[in-house]
Amino acid sequence: MRSGRKQIAQRRHLSDAALLVHIRAVFAANRGAYGWPRVWRQLLRQGVRVGKLRVQRLMQQHGTRARGKRRFRITTNSRHGLPVAPNLLDRNFTAHMPNRAWAGDVTYIPTNEGWLYLAVVIDLFSRRIVGWSMRGDMRSEIVVDALEMAWFQRSPGKDAGLIFHSDRGSQYAGHEFSQVLNEYGITPSMSRKGNCWDNACSETLFGSLKVERLHGMCFETIRQAKDETLDWMLWYNRTRLHSTLNYISPMQLEQRWQDNPQAFAA
Repeated sequence: MRSGRKQIAQRRHLSDAALLVHIRAVFAANRGAYGWPRVWRQLLRQGVRVGKLRVQRLMQQHGTRARGKRRFRITTNSRHGLPVAPNLLDRNFTAHMPNRAWAGDVTYIPTNEGWLYLAVVIDLFSRRIVGWSMRGDMRSEIVVDALEMAWFQRSPGKDAGLIFHSDRGSQYAGHEFSQVLNEYGITPSMSRKGNCWDNACSETLFGSLKVERLHGMCFETIRQAKDETLDWMLWYNRTRLHSTLNYISPMQLEQRWQDNPQAFAA
């Protein structure tokens, strides 16, 4: 009992040098993706009791900082004559339970073999990536495959009242994707023309992927880019502390909902 109390006391009074070791361990374990707020919260969960300002100061002094934000070009092609759905979400990116509102988008990753395109489906309740597809082209199959993966993983049922939100890209407005939405009983919702804020959750996800993992990496092959992207998505779902979720991971939030769904009732 005394040894346990002694260890706790030691953790509370770590020297700067000892604390820096813990900070760098958390930083390295998350591959440089965490700034000081997430590092501080992760230290607390590991039993290292320390003030956030101290963590911030040490990280700044020793040049330990998360990768900076960058802008990325939009890949959406909304210049088409295909039917467009109304914006049902109207920037309300919250849901009181899983499988009530999903969002999707497509981005690209350069490799020496050509472009790798990534389509994702996000559950807006937990921000969990529930479906994805990676291809070397932007044909409609990429968004259909991501949606079908999400559907078969989650099994929401055709009477769930599920909304799927996307931009106005031709892949989402096309007949093939619309047919799948109709088959599954999913109601489409689309952003306003040229307004990236109407699909901010997807834009933020892709920004995190590229800043936290892909920035500065050069892929010889499409296979390498796929492996790195998949590794990040699994880490994001299982481990990454999400600020919108009060600094827990998407899967941790869903587990809390399963344990006590009444606590999330609207």
